[in-house]
Amino acid sequence: MAKTTKLETADSSTEEKIKEAASKVFTQKGFAATRTRDIAEEAGINLALLNYYFRSKEKLFDLVMMESLQKFMMGVKDILNDVNSSLTEKISLLASHYIDLLKANADLPLFILSEIRANPERLETKMGVKEMLLQSNFFKQLEATTKKTVDPVHFVMNIIGLIVFPFVASPMLMIIGDRSKTEFDALMEERKKMIPVWVDAMLKSS
Repeated sequence: MAKTTKLETADSSTEEKIKEAASKVFTQKGFAATRTRDIAEEAGINLALLNYYFRSKEKLFDLVMMESLQKFMMGVKDILNDVNSSLTEKISLLASHYIDLLKANADLPLFILSEIRANPERLETKMGVKEMLLQSNFFKQLEATTKKTVDPVHFVMNIIGLIVFPFVASPMLMIIGDRSKTEFDALMEERKKMIPVWVDAMLKSS
């Protein structure tokens, strides 16, 4: 079994440090406003070293974007395809999963949403989101519940909006509600229980 050398460990550590810095800067500034110099400064390295590991801003952005998308989708497929859980239970699990994720990564939704808006085909070609959703047990349950009198995509939009929008609008909502970050997070914890109830009420009234 080959041993890992100190040089390989250092290379891996530097690469990871650059990716973490790039993720932070890209999510805060977006692709266009980010300079490679900004990433190098955030990583605490010189620009030449960053260019040695990643030849272009585009290559680094693609890597960070894909890792962000994978983080956003991780674990969801299992929830969507669980044949032993009800639709309401799936919605509850999705709400809990994403609220926990977005509490820990507050800038993630804006970063992903802006990229989806600019390159919607990336999400489909790289992640197969359309196929994963439309062929899932979750979507079949949703179609059966709405009995096709209402387009089930309406409910997908509602679920995404109920979970994601508060995080996108959190700076404004914290000002309006006079809430600290801790208090806002407590509100989001409450939504874990409330979102399934709201969606269930919408489904029953459809």
